[in-house]
Amino acid sequence: MDILEAYDLTGSYRAAAELAGCDHHTVARYVKMRAAGQAPEARRHRDRAIDAYLPKIEELVVRSGGKIRADVVHKRITAMGFTGGERTTRRTVAEAKAQYLAGRRRVYRPWVTEPGLWLQYDYGDGPVIGGRKTTLWCAWLAWSRFRVVIPIWDKTLPTVTACLDATFRRIGGIPAFVLTDNEKTVTTDHIAGIAVRNPEIVEVARHYGTTIRTCLPADPETKGGSEATVRIAKADLVPKDVNLLEEYRTFAQLESACREFCTEVNARVHRATRRTPAEMLAEERQRLHPLPRQPFTVAFGTTRRVNWDATISVEAVRYSVPHELIDTRVWARFHGDELVVTAVGTDGTATEAARHPRGTPGSPVIATEHYPQREDKDGDRTPKATSAAEAAFLMIGPGAASWLIEAATAGTRRVKAKMAEAVTLSKLYSPEAVDRALGTAAVTGRFAEKDLLSILDYQAGRDTAEPTRASETHSLQPGTSAWAGFGTTATPISSTEEEDRI
Repeated sequence: MDILEAYDLTGSYRAAAELAGCDHHTVARYVKMRAAGQAPEARRHRDRAIDAYLPKIEELVVRSGGKIRADVVHKRITAMGFTGGERTTRRTVAEAKAQYLAGRRRVYRPWVTEPGLWLQYDYGDGPVIGGRKTTLWCAWLAWSRFRVVIPIWDKTLPTVTACLDATFRRIGGIPAFVLTDNEKTVTTDHIAGIAVRNPEIVEVARHYGTTIRTCLPADPETKGGSEATVRIAKADLVPKDVNLLEEYRTFAQLESACREFCTEVNARVHRATRRTPAEMLAEERQRLHPLPRQPFTVAFGTTRRVNWDATISVEAVRYSVPHELIDTRVWARFHGDELVVTAVGTDGTATEAARHPRGTPGSPVIATEHYPQREDKDGDRTPKATSAAEAAFLMIGPGAASWLIEAATAGTRRVKAKMAEAVTLSKLYSPEAVDRALGTAAVTGRFAEKDLLSILDYQAGRDTAEPTRASETHSLQPGTSAWAGFGTTATPISSTEEEDRI
């Protein structure tokens, strides 16, 4: 614009060039372009070596739907005789793809949701626990942006039903529609583009008063909310090098981590709404349908009553369940070679209580974690005082308890009299000394009469006696002069010297 303005002012190419600070040929070119009606910023196309291969590049881009890689195109045109560099090919392929996608770009319309209408859920790959892969159930309530993440072992219909029930009870109501992928648990087939619903999931939806909807096949963009939940959950819960998370040793640790994750993200201000999802959920609950009292238990299997020993019997095999479920009703089903036990809590939430490998009659399948763990595994061998004399003896220290256990095991006579003697000695000596002597007697197995007093005298003497140590003035070695001639050769004596000695 400065060049053209200078030319209009002076009417001379050279004068305008002096004012604009450029060559007069440049002024002439821009003036001629303006006179011809061309844009001043437009440049004249220069012939390139790759121009001869443009039809082939455009053909490859169209055939691949704009997905072909530039290195593949470069190999094709190099075989046809192109001698240019790969950088030129990449730039040209990028231009061809941009032109191809210009009229085919997918246009999105913002989704304005209403409270209480939509819930989306999807699955994500969870961490590996004990060599077995887990799955993350990720649900997303559209209006309030409330997220629910639940770890699961499989994606069968009973597990999906339990996750739906847990999600509904966690958000405090049931939305009008539930959107998900076309899993076999939801969609059995597609006919003329119409999804055929699984009749069992239809029964589940009818029980809860909602409608199951599915997105288009192979089109995850139609449920972006749950996809984003899966991405965030995997980034925060699955151990990777970028988050430095430790491996989960038990499934309970993963469940606890998922609950903490949900609490954190739902209490954080959302970027789009500028409010926390937990706060918006309180408003959306007014638009949600009420929850049924009982979950859809038909999909959980057959009912069983938990026995007094925290076991259930399935096909003549006893399987353990958590001891808190004694005298309650649970549901059991087989999934492949595993037995899955489902329990319903007092709040109506269905949870997986136990999972066992299939057993055989006569061989119960018992899990130790289902029973209360004693703090002391040797609790039946821990002495407990039942009288004042026993209490006085045990108060001496842990050595007294060890002595009593070992003495009773060895069948020692007059144990009570020896215990009274130890109590008396603890008043003459210090209780610490008597406790140490009792511990020594327990280790060495000395439970006879006067053994305790003998050990006390010996230990007291060792504590007061000064140990004997070797010094420079006193040593057991008489000297080293005897070793002076070791390794030397004796000089032979002549007959004359021998006669003189004689």
